[in-house]
Amino acid sequence: MVEAISRRVFLAGLGAALSHSAAYAEAPALSLRPPLRLKDARALAGPEAVLSGSGLSGRVAFAVADAETGLELETVEPGLALPPASVAKALTALYALETLGPSHRFRTRVLADGPVENGVLKGDLILAGGGDPTLDTDALAALVRALKESGLREVRGAFKVYDGSLPEVFSIDPEQPEHVGYSPAVSGIALNFNRVHFEWKRAGKGWSVSMDARSAKIRPAVAIAEMKVVSRALPIYTYEQRQRIDSWTVASQALGQDGSRWLPVRKPALYAGDVLQTLARSNGIVLGRVEVVKSLPGGARTLVHHDSAPLEDILRDMLKYSTNLTAEMVGLAATVARGKRPATLRASAEEMSVWAAERYGLRGSRLVDHSGLGDASRMTARDLVAILVQAGKTGRLPRMLKDIPMRDQKGRVVKGHPIKVAAKTGTLNFVSGLGGFMTAADGTVLAFAILTADPDRRAAIPPEDRERPEGARGWNARSKKLQQALIERWGAIYGS
Repeated sequence: MVEAISRRVFLAGLGAALSHSAAYAEAPALSLRPPLRLKDARALAGPEAVLSGSGLSGRVAFAVADAETGLELETVEPGLALPPASVAKALTALYALETLGPSHRFRTRVLADGPVENGVLKGDLILAGGGDPTLDTDALAALVRALKESGLREVRGAFKVYDGSLPEVFSIDPEQPEHVGYSPAVSGIALNFNRVHFEWKRAGKGWSVSMDARSAKIRPAVAIAEMKVVSRALPIYTYEQRQRIDSWTVASQALGQDGSRWLPVRKPALYAGDVLQTLARSNGIVLGRVEVVKSLPGGARTLVHHDSAPLEDILRDMLKYSTNLTAEMVGLAATVARGKRPATLRASAEEMSVWAAERYGLRGSRLVDHSGLGDASRMTARDLVAILVQAGKTGRLPRMLKDIPMRDQKGRVVKGHPIKVAAKTGTLNFVSGLGGFMTAADGTVLAFAILTADPDRRAAIPPEDRERPEGARGWNARSKKLQQALIERWGAIYGS
């Protein structure tokens, strides 16, 4: 059970939603890591007491190792493959960093397929997506301003949007509720994380509704998404895919006086084109009907462009905010850069899994996407710790991970807690993971992975309850407490 590991790794956050069971396939293994100083008598009892007192259903697996020496210190079912949820994004970040490089920037271009004479483009204007997961309405507005400043005032050809740099995917995880913003479509162009803003306000006996692509500064209305309020209680939302429109209905009995939420976009290229068209019109440039294309003409030249932030910054935000679309797009971009042309997220994730097996020696882990949203992905705690230890040698991943505060029994942050944690959290309904690094009071750094899941309870959730199933919130809270209890145990055993 002892295997070599190295320096720091990232510590998964204290949030979850899965489960744990009373049956453990392997006995806990404790190494003889001298000097071993037990400052808390409770640590002598072993981890069984912590696990049995957690109140979790399902399975629990964990592994912890010395981040400097790689020595495995304690494990419970380290080879048990469980859904990693968003902890998988840590592997995706490493995959993208190694393949694309930390300074890589995604470029969105506006191209002219024809000559521009006296401010008139005698040909087509093309908005060309470059796989930027962070493109937003403000960036499109800046592109339009730059077009105007370049002297362009008229386009006599067609207006096209190119999204062929990455494959097109209808939903990151089709098993998710249709209306959740964290499972939008994926393609070579994205806008506002492929979400549209739906807002409603009470108006007389009914409601006024709007759909827009808002930013902090502007709120352009969109034509590719529509909402109708229907007199009913359930379902709250329905979705119909029409040729050029995402058509939604919402239950009137679910609406209060006013409110808003972000809904997923299923037609990213049309969405981006719709918004650019509106912004261009406000600047005096009239564009024709949006046409989506999968290839670019050879003679087109760039008029203006927008570059994303460096990849390392994008990935740091992805790990902090756990943005699924970012994970999928950077993962797909890395696979394409490696010379592959995946047609699906699963195909790209399989390529990443092969890379991880070669790079980090993974044996029991296989992913079906890059975000961890699909619950068919599997990872073992031992594999995750191996990744963390090896990746921690450069120091880049630990710096990118989110600081996870320690909390008291009432969930309040404990200021000045002697244990410091930097990790990636992962949460699905009845699934919770945490992986990263913890620093004990004496400066000892440990790499750890804690995976919990209750697949049976997750599988039993009715489709209409998948956004907020009964019991998931309490299960998640218990998993968080278990994660913290294990971390405090390790701090008591291995930190002076």
